[in-house]
Amino acid sequence: ALMVLRAARQRIGETLNAFELMSGEALELVARHQGLKTPLAPSAWFVLIEASSCLPGLRDVVEALFADVLEREEATDGVIAESERQEGELWALRESITEAEAREGRSVKHDVSVPISAIPAFLKDADAAVKAAFPDTRINAFGHAGDGNIHYNIVVPPSTDGHALNVLVHDIVMRHGGSISAEHGIGQYRVNELVRCRSQAERDLAMRVKRALDPNGIMNPGKVLASSRTAE
Repeated sequence: ALMVLRAARQRIGETLNAFELMSGEALELVARHQGLKTPLAPSAWFVLIEASSCLPGLRDVVEALFADVLEREEATDGVIAESERQEGELWALRESITEAEAREGRSVKHDVSVPISAIPAFLKDADAAVKAAFPDTRINAFGHAGDGNIHYNIVVPPSTDGHALNVLVHDIVMRHGGSISAEHGIGQYRVNELVRCRSQAERDLAMRVKRALDPNGIMNPGKVLASSRTAE
């Protein structure tokens, strides 16, 4: 997928709007619970690319991109939306993943990011570790590969220790130079994990910024930073 992303950036450039990574297992959930099926043959991974431009010639560029990645065997198949309806159908596959996951059962979610170049290694290491420690789970990985954001969600039995699973995944994220919160924030749920995963110096700096902007502690108290004592 990263080779396709590199080729897309070279060919499409600034007209590239989205580069979404979806696992085959994620789309299996969508097919089972939402009744939506990909027009392509089964695969371990899929990408959804969106590009837009008011200038002519974009389709020719996209077709050239397809030809390049297929010739280099960086992809095995592909389809180009021929209408707004078909575009919507392709996006529906991506946008239905979260709801399909919810219908599958309980899940432990991880909104993480790693350097784009580290995505394959992170997924390989995380998959191996999760399957070894929690064999009765099902990994549902998808996300915005263009900025390194991966929703690494895991469908689990009701009795699964969610905290232990969080620690396992977050340790692998940190080992690959990533962040335990990409776009959804720390909130209250991951406050303790932020303390565990970030250095005292980093937390002290964050608290000094917090105090400068919110000296009375009235802005989202209890969110992100555990307490004012962190920096004392």
